Amino acid sequence: MTDNNDKNGAMQVDVELVRQLAQLLDATQLTEIEVEDGDRKIRVARKAAAVNAAPVTHYAPAPAAAPAAAAAPQVDTAGPSAPSNANAVRSPMVGTVYLAAEPGAKPFATVGQSVAAGDTLVIVEAMKVMNPITAPSAGVVKAVLVENGQPVEFDQPLVVVE
Repeated sequence: MTDNNDKNGAMQVDVELVRQLAQLLDATQLTEIEVEDGDRKIRVARKAAAVNAAPVTHYAPAPAAAPAAAAAPQVDTAGPSAPSNANAVRSPMVGTVYLAAEPGAKPFATVGQSVAAGDTLVIVEAMKVMNPITAPSAGVVKAVLVENGQPVEFDQPLVVVE
C-alpha cells in the first residue's frame, strides 16, 4: 500500500495516465471515465457542455477537404481488404484523421507513392493536438483506408505501406 503513497501519506498521481484519460474523454465525447488498479482509483470528469462544443469545431473543415479524399475508393479495388490491412499503419489513439496539413493542400500520402521511414502519412487530431502518424519503414502506399475528417478509433487501420 505504501507504493501508491509518498513518505507524507499523499497519493502519487500518474499524470500521464490522467492526460490519456482526458484525451479519451474528448475523443469519445464521454463526460467521465474511471480506472481502478488495486487500491488506486482515478476518475476524470467534465461538464457535458464543453464536450459538445468541441466536435463542431473539428468537423467544420471536413466538407471542404472531402474532394481531396476521393482517391480512397480506388484503394478498395487494389486487392482483398483482409490481406491489405495486415501491413496497415494503425491509429495509436482515438481522434480525427486528416490526410493533408490543411484543407485544399496536397495529401501527405497517396496510393502508389513511395515513402521513406518516418514520412508523415496522416495526422490524427486528439484534444486539439495534431499527431503526425509516420511510416514505420520505407515502401509504397498501397491503400488509404480512411477519409479526410473521419473519426478514428484506437488501432484502426489507416494506411497500408508495403
